[in-house]
Amino acid sequence: MSTPLLKAEGLGIRFGGLKAVDEFNFEIDKNQLFGLIGPNGAGKTTVFNLLTGVYQPTSGRILFEGHPIKKANTIKITKAGIARTFQNIRLFKEMSVIDNVKVGLHYSHPYTVFDALFHTPKYKKAEAAMQEEALSLLRVFHLEEFAESKAKNLPYGKQRKLEIARALATAPKLLLLDEPAAGMNPTETAELMETIKIVREKFSVAILLIEHDMKLVMGICEKIAVLNFGTVLAFGTPEEIRNNPDVVAAYLGNEEEG
Repeated sequence: MSTPLLKAEGLGIRFGGLKAVDEFNFEIDKNQLFGLIGPNGAGKTTVFNLLTGVYQPTSGRILFEGHPIKKANTIKITKAGIARTFQNIRLFKEMSVIDNVKVGLHYSHPYTVFDALFHTPKYKKAEAAMQEEALSLLRVFHLEEFAESKAKNLPYGKQRKLEIARALATAPKLLLLDEPAAGMNPTETAELMETIKIVREKFSVAILLIEHDMKLVMGICEKIAVLNFGTVLAFGTPEEIRNNPDVVAAYLGNEEEG
């Protein structure tokens, strides 16, 4: 039996007397598309923050490629192969579109301050490689024509795509997408669904997705976990989740009514 790419065992965190996440267990395999859903305040983003080192768990452990992640900061976790996007877009809005992508590429093309100041051959080689790789990533998201535009001038849906492109620039094995369709219109959401499928296939990356858009989640995810009050309420395929009476009562029923 192959080792899961990511495994959470009994994961939990308290804020004072509040259990934000409790006994959270799940596994993601390589190249899998996994959805994490639940009502507002269920603990979904807290799980992302635990997986990326923003928070340290008060119980349980996280295994990435079979190795425990212990008190690792966000930089170490990124270098290990986990990247994420955020609910609220966090681009460098005054920088160009292509320079936003290059920020992610610096992990794989490092150079010193000396190299940058004196434009050494090492610097020039790294910059040329990053320019080409960044353009290649922008082409995947049909953003190449905006390469020199400021990120803040992109339409909202394209800013979302740019954030995913920047995360992919770090060459992750696992990509965490926190509500990528938030604020998108139906056309943009449909485009995003196709983009996520292309990203998984082209980059051979596993994707863990938090999303409130049930059509998107049910349409692209292979497995789904449902969180409620910080604990896993249900786990299964989209069809199993759709027909689970506990899930319908706690979450999907309200979504359909709304």
